[in-house]
Amino acid sequence: MARPGLPLLRELCGWGTWLRMAKLYFNYSTMNAGKSTLLLQAAHNYEERGMSVYRMTAAFDDRAGQGKIGSRIGFAREADTFLPDDNLFARIEDVMTDTELSCIFVDEAQFLTPDQVWQLARVADDLGVPVMAYGLRVDFQGQLFPGSATLLALADSLREVRTICHCGRKATMVVRKDDQGNVLTEGAQVQIGGNETYVSLCRKHWRQETGAQ
Repeated sequence: MARPGLPLLRELCGWGTWLRMAKLYFNYSTMNAGKSTLLLQAAHNYEERGMSVYRMTAAFDDRAGQGKIGSRIGFAREADTFLPDDNLFARIEDVMTDTELSCIFVDEAQFLTPDQVWQLARVADDLGVPVMAYGLRVDFQGQLFPGSATLLALADSLREVRTICHCGRKATMVVRKDDQGNVLTEGAQVQIGGNETYVSLCRKHWRQETGAQ
């Protein structure tokens, strides 16, 4: 029997059983656009209707506390964490032996490996559970994160979560700053930080700040 409240298409598969059609969603933006807030609200919408969800976030992003998804406006919920070597399909399949899941929520999805994105696609395709991933599109150098690049290639649905530059234009880029407020153009792609480290800008002002042509 189909789970109540899920507006998903169904098709008859060869064994005479009904297979729910689920999708992989990627909600992307630059820093400080409210991605985690949207994730927590969407998960809450499921839970207040009596549906079970599974939340995950990157293990090394502990700004809200280890194993928590937190928003800038103060909301936070417990979540399982993932590391680059984790098999997310196997983990979710194991969870589903005891819990009927209605949706999977993944925060900091830019830190997924390409293989893990494929695993989440399999969750939607083979387990029939929608996966909603939230993450950054590009890093402080204007380069795609590997996980985000794979999500942009594989996701069934893409949604840009918008925020604005100080000039009022849509912010699509981000700069990284040091402790003295100087813009950095070199360094590791991954460095955890918030408003004290990253500033979202439109492309024009990102070019001005970084000296890009």
